[in-house]
Amino acid sequence: MPITHARHDGRSPADRRPVKIKRRYTRAAAGSVLIQAGNTTVLCTASIEEAVPPWMKGQGRGWITAEYNMLPGSTSPRKKRDRDGRVDGRTTEIQRLIGRSLRAVSDLAALGERTIAVDCDVLEADGGTRTASITGAFIALADAIHAIHDLPDPSHGPLTDSVAAISVGLVDGRALLDLDYAEDVEAAVDMNVVMTGRGRFVEVQGTGEEATFSEKDLATLVKLARAGIHELHELQRHSLGNQWPFARNDE
Repeated sequence: MPITHARHDGRSPADRRPVKIKRRYTRAAAGSVLIQAGNTTVLCTASIEEAVPPWMKGQGRGWITAEYNMLPGSTSPRKKRDRDGRVDGRTTEIQRLIGRSLRAVSDLAALGERTIAVDCDVLEADGGTRTASITGAFIALADAIHAIHDLPDPSHGPLTDSVAAISVGLVDGRALLDLDYAEDVEAAVDMNVVMTGRGRFVEVQGTGEEATFSEKDLATLVKLARAGIHELHELQRHSLGNQWPFARNDE
């Protein structure tokens, strides 16, 4: 499968979009990150609540939950706001994915009986909003945990690994990394891959859009995603700097 021809934005098939990360974007939340992947922009905030859901009380464990929303001006035509607690199926699916991804790299007992609520609000959407949300949400979560000064065991932090995500797909017979909206619409196969910094899978969401794909196609797409996520892992590490919660020999 050829991976040499340039795409409509000049990238090679194996190139991800430029990523910009700005920490501490807002002041009220314990952790906040503005992440931009190409023309997709997401604000991720992590807020600490000194309580857990009723069904978790007394268990000595914390909870991490996530909400996702596309703001009205993030798309054209304008997206209507969710009202009266009504959330569409896509939004529900994505926010559950973000929550699962963050909990997959967390020791909830080490968090203590508190909740960290992560909100991912899409300011501008050009494909890959869920994957950018996961990548940014981890940084916001790490900052929020760093702000907690009474963990049950300060020597044992709640984060067990990092997590990031990226999309891949087959467009016109080519395997492409980090699809923008125009490519996503044309993709015969699209896939979202969530992986830890140690290279373990959290989730792989792959779909043939009126098409099928082979085991070889799958291997090619996963290989592309692994390389892209490794780059995002390094960007997360660089962004957090001395607040990176892992020693190199722990990874």
